[in-house]
Amino acid sequence: MNSTTRQTPSAFSIRPANRLQQLPTQFFAKLVRKASEQVAAGHDVINLGQGNPDQPTPPHIVKALQEAAENPQYHRYPPFNGYLFLKEAVAYRYKEDYGVELDPETEVAILFGGKTGLVEISQCLLNPGDVCLVPDPGYPDYWSGVALSGARMAFMPLLEQNGFLPDFSAISPDDANKAKLMFVNYPNNPTGAAAPASFYEETIRFAAKYGIAVASDFAYGAIGFDGRRPVSFLQLPGAKDVGVEFYTLSKTYNMAGWRVGFALGNREIVRMINLIQDHYYCSLFGGIQEAAAKALTGPQQCVDELVARYQSRRDALFAALERIGWQAAKPQGSFFSWLPVPKGFSSEAFADLLLEQAKIVVAPGNGFGQSGEGYVRLGLLTAEERLAEAAERIAKLNLF
Repeated sequence: MNSTTRQTPSAFSIRPANRLQQLPTQFFAKLVRKASEQVAAGHDVINLGQGNPDQPTPPHIVKALQEAAENPQYHRYPPFNGYLFLKEAVAYRYKEDYGVELDPETEVAILFGGKTGLVEISQCLLNPGDVCLVPDPGYPDYWSGVALSGARMAFMPLLEQNGFLPDFSAISPDDANKAKLMFVNYPNNPTGAAAPASFYEETIRFAAKYGIAVASDFAYGAIGFDGRRPVSFLQLPGAKDVGVEFYTLSKTYNMAGWRVGFALGNREIVRMINLIQDHYYCSLFGGIQEAAAKALTGPQQCVDELVARYQSRRDALFAALERIGWQAAKPQGSFFSWLPVPKGFSSEAFADLLLEQAKIVVAPGNGFGQSGEGYVRLGLLTAEERLAEAAERIAKLNLF
């Protein structure tokens, strides 16, 4: 062998940084794998476990993108913090829908989807050893951001007897004093619960007392049932003093794949998010920003029709479940239903049974946290006929 030939040491290996090893396990990857195996085997699987909107983006929004894509201005790098016209558009929508005044230049950050901001805020505010208050059950990506920051989570149980709202009086004084960030999420994923204005008043008082920043996840803010519009955290006096709200177009306009979200409210937190994003991104493609602005400022009939569709599906599902004896409270918002499992089953065992014997995918509640044990989450993301068929398949198992 030529003496100049470079040899790779046999002991060489790629070692991940500690932060990657601290990330939580993606629980739902296993769920997707199990469902895919059933589909590959040729079974007709009804997937109620997903959280991916099943309807297309409204045509007028798609057309706006098609036209904007031809604008050569958008073929260049966009401004790092995004175009002002999109920030003005979301400020307009919040004024129209919630009566909330937002300064587009200082109180709005544009995000690559709401999920990105929910992970980034932990990296902006938390140091190793800090505490973050997290709802249990809750959206698992809250955990991801906290893990990347090296902080510790203190869980706030969301119990049915309390309307799936956290009980701040149950938080230990030690955790409250060490906490620097708190996540709240209504309409709630996974429970479908909504929060009254009085809850946000209590949240603001608690946060101000202990110096805790609030991250209100308002991803399902447009989806409220029975004629009730969900309350925005930012509608309450003092909200901007203690926190921000995360909003996304994914659910409101069926734009999940477009990745358009916002952080709104507290100027210092918005500044921090813009700063960290300066080191990650160069904002969204300008054509998407223009189409997103058209979605926010254009006709909102498509949103009303979408909410009516989800409510109709909810009512059809619960009528079918009542017929088979599966009792649960109807969700007040979001496109999820939260149902107790039959006695003798864990969440995961029941989800496995439904997949194996009824070919129905549901999300086991323990994937959302310890307090999710004993429940499964069903999505309203398929036609009413398929929801009714799912109930019929479950009825044949004679579980209720």
